[in-house]
Amino acid sequence: MSVSETQATLLCALQGQPIERVQRDGVEYVLLGTAHVSRSSVEAVDALLAHEHFDAVAVELCDSRAQSMRDPEAFKQMDLFKVIRQGKAGMVAASLVLSTFQKRLADQSGIQPGAEMKAAMDGAEQRQLPLWLIDREVGTTLKRAWRSVGFGQRFGLLGGLLASVFEREEIAQGEIEKLKQGDLLESAFSEFASESKPLYESLIGERDAFMAARLRQEAARTASIDSTGAPGRRVLVVIGAGHLKGLCALLREQQDDPAATVAELASMPAKARWPKWLAAALVLLVFAAIAWAFHRNAALGAHALMAWVLFTGGFAALGALAAGAHPLSILAAFIAAPIKPFRPGIPAGGISAMAEAWVRRPRVVDFDTLRDDIVHWSGWWKNRVARTLLNFFLVGVGTIVGEYSAGIHIFKSLI
Repeated sequence: MSVSETQATLLCALQGQPIERVQRDGVEYVLLGTAHVSRSSVEAVDALLAHEHFDAVAVELCDSRAQSMRDPEAFKQMDLFKVIRQGKAGMVAASLVLSTFQKRLADQSGIQPGAEMKAAMDGAEQRQLPLWLIDREVGTTLKRAWRSVGFGQRFGLLGGLLASVFEREEIAQGEIEKLKQGDLLESAFSEFASESKPLYESLIGERDAFMAARLRQEAARTASIDSTGAPGRRVLVVIGAGHLKGLCALLREQQDDPAATVAELASMPAKARWPKWLAAALVLLVFAAIAWAFHRNAALGAHALMAWVLFTGGFAALGALAAGAHPLSILAAFIAAPIKPFRPGIPAGGISAMAEAWVRRPRVVDFDTLRDDIVHWSGWWKNRVARTLLNFFLVGVGTIVGEYSAGIHIFKSLI
């Protein structure tokens, strides 16, 4: 193929594609803004790698997302007991819910979201080029986003996640077009990201700053180990189009130490203490009321204590029942919920979920069909892995409802 034909092929593949070129510290970064559900973005990645020289390829992926793309079946090795003990059941459930959104996109658009990232990884491997994974861990992003919003907005986020599971209508074409210009995480939380500045900052702004710092960090590291002292001179950066403007600006202007910026944005902000102290204070008030009831009358005290057990244990058990849990898991929820204030550590939902996973051990087929099952609401009850996670969540909700209901009943009985 002649030079002119090569250029014509490249121009054709890149027509209409958003591309920026940024010079920084002796490195030329060629930033390709891609659409996560577009075949033309895949073709643009292939064309750039085929017709231009690069010393490295950077992609908008973290280690876990890259591993998921390389080995889609890796989640089958998940240790469910370990996930629950480490308090990661909520994050795993949220990730699974997001995957249902991605699968609906794939089924409707005919292309797997993130196919252009996979093409960039494959192209780098074929050409033996260094691959830079520059995005922040998705779990960290979700946690920071969760903590960035107020108590009321958290219920909105949970509602949005649940709606994405139970929604059976096709994703609106306008939403798909928006995704072609935006970001996968932002699109999944589109309504809330557009209305909440803290949420938008966690999902987009912080990641722009993180990726800019990671590019500078990798370029500096490459320069330090290169015997010629030269960093990767030309780097192809494949990112979602929604990050292009912000990342370019930060890549030009960012002056802070990149390692410090990465460490700061990868850390978890301290939890607000007042919700924990408020919950503890309310429980103390309830038990003070029970003690006062015993002081007034032994029968009244016994009634108050029984109300605490029945309300907290009963609502927790109802949560397990609603999740379709085994009778032993329901019993575990009923026993664990009332003694929660005296048993720090694994919550009642965790104890019930571990009982469920022990009694009904997930089978190979449950892991094989997990991603397909959870697309349909009934699959959350049919699949043993999904049902265990659902049990964890619903027992936790039931325990909270039971605590407040018990408190109201006990205080009323003392008036």
